[in-house]
Amino acid sequence: MTRIVIAGCGYVGSALGVELVGEGHEVFGLRRDPSRLPSGIEPLQADLSRRESALVLPSGVDFAVYCASPDDASPNAYRRAYLDGLELFLRTLREQGEKPRRILFTSSTSVYAQDRGEWVDEESPARPTRPAGETLLLAERLLLASGLPASVVRLGGIYGPGRMRLIEQVASGAARIDPEPHFTNRIHRDDAAGLLRHLIALASRPDPPELLDLYLGVDCDPADEADVLRFLAAGLSVDPPPPRGSADPAPRRRAGSKRCRNDRIRASGYAFRVPSFREGYPGIVRAWRAAHGG
Repeated sequence: MTRIVIAGCGYVGSALGVELVGEGHEVFGLRRDPSRLPSGIEPLQADLSRRESALVLPSGVDFAVYCASPDDASPNAYRRAYLDGLELFLRTLREQGEKPRRILFTSSTSVYAQDRGEWVDEESPARPTRPAGETLLLAERLLLASGLPASVVRLGGIYGPGRMRLIEQVASGAARIDPEPHFTNRIHRDDAAGLLRHLIALASRPDPPELLDLYLGVDCDPADEADVLRFLAAGLSVDPPPPRGSADPAPRRRAGSKRCRNDRIRASGYAFRVPSFREGYPGIVRAWRAAHGG
């Protein structure tokens, strides 16, 4: 039986854990409040954001997945979640003599600074201009310098069940369409979990293929945000968002306009369950409408 530890077992980690448990693996979920873990995932309690936290991992760890998330968007929260937490996790592995066959780390496409609609892949330069991206890139380097077999998965914007922010903006009439295209990259929660499971499955083979140290985790359609907003408006049966005018509030700070490729993960054999927002959002829209009597 394969023994897997998921550190930061939250939105994506829990979905991954449920899949792995269903396949017969022994899965341990590490989080501050393990009472919220899905059934079948063995609980581990620790606060990864505190370096002094007492962390005891199970013996015989075959694979580890580090998919923590910050408490908020502040630089300190990112540092605690990604640098302090990862350092604690790696130190604990060393101190306990654990040598997993592979560690997977979920990073973000925010490490790329491209903002003019450029195509981006794993060979593109990562030169983040924001503290969050800088911290993530430092965490990636920390892991890849650890001496343990590891892969970084840079995820696009994660959406899925329960994540309604964009839908609520369109439904309320608050959304606006920018005059210039703004390309966005996303991945459904089920694919974020699915491609992590896929990499574990590859590494579990008797004669595993050589895994690379970096993969982009984005769906197959780096879409103009305007197309996504209009699609949501049609599903909600509301008027499409109007163009942004000079009197409208400036948009919240967001990732640059770029188009990320998923060729590498697809070439490894992964087939996307939700290829684009067109397949992913209808179920979420239906859930929102049902909750609001629509």
